[in-house]
Amino acid sequence: QVQLVESGGGLVQPGESLRLSCGPSGSIFSNYVMDWMGWYRQAPGKQRELVARLSSRGSTNYADSVKGRFTISGDNAKTTVYLQMNSLKPEDTAVYYCNAHRAIPNIDSWGQGTQVTVSS
Repeated sequence: QVQLVESGGGLVQPGESLRLSCGPSGSIFSNYVMDWMGWYRQAPGKQRELVARLSSRGSTNYADSVKGRFTISGDNAKTTVYLQMNSLKPEDTAVYYCNAHRAIPNIDSWGQGTQVTVSS
């Protein structure tokens, strides 16, 4: 399976911004293009939820709670995905996980997670 490495989390105040990055730790992406790469988050006591995802064709999906504030993007090689998070709110506090998915062959990989804390 693909190993994903995330970076960019941290502690910020409400209204501030963060940028998360996620890419492969190995060279498997040289063999396959992922159908989707995206970001999920899990807050304490809550289920993991989709934040945003980017398809290999460039289409995007966002959770309603982040529309207009978060932007997902990727590099031309389609191996790295970014999440620009603006106007952060305390309710955005969670562990953010990167995901890479391909249907055939079946690949569904997760990063180790990066903590985002929004607090004054």
